[in-house]
Amino acid sequence: MERHRYVAIEGPIGAGKTSLARRLAARMGAELILEQPGENPFLARFYQNMARYALQTQLFFLFQRARQLEPLAQRDLFQGATVADFLIDKDPLFASLTLSADELALYQRVYEALRPQAPPPDLVIYLQAPTETLIERVRRRAAPFERGIDEAYLALLAESYARFFYHYGAAPLLIVNSQSLNFVERDADFELLVERVRGMRSRREYFSVG
Repeated sequence: MERHRYVAIEGPIGAGKTSLARRLAARMGAELILEQPGENPFLARFYQNMARYALQTQLFFLFQRARQLEPLAQRDLFQGATVADFLIDKDPLFASLTLSADELALYQRVYEALRPQAPPPDLVIYLQAPTETLIERVRRRAAPFERGIDEAYLALLAESYARFFYHYGAAPLLIVNSQSLNFVERDADFELLVERVRGMRSRREYFSVG
């Protein structure tokens, strides 16, 4: 894992990115950067009324993530590894699903102004799973305000992630089918993924089991 000093883990809600980020950071002895949805005062209201609270929610997350990634812009050869459970490049994906045309134009201007000049990750791990799997995981273990997420929205989000990463080429990418993988409760699954990462030879590869 030594060649991967900055790893970003991505995927729609319920894919398991935060759980994997925690475990991978512990294995690498890396600094862990996590999304902090609990700090967003608009998020619970967003899930109740997306049209009204989408812009506030997206801008808060953008400010938060840009601030979290600022130290990476000054990263040097002696700085340790970093694992994040988000990729700021995908932030406009959420905005495009929920904002009106005028709101989206405003968001894009703020995004371009705030986006930190951090280097691209050495590796992006994109966790994908069928919509029904995502829905089951959200209902079972998500925060209370996330359990009411509309299933149609979650399906659209998963589709948008797939489309985004189909075209993504800014960093090496490992696409992981997480439907049958449990990185928290099954050590064997986690070790399989670590070995798969170590064995990557090209910029875009796919990993699945079962």
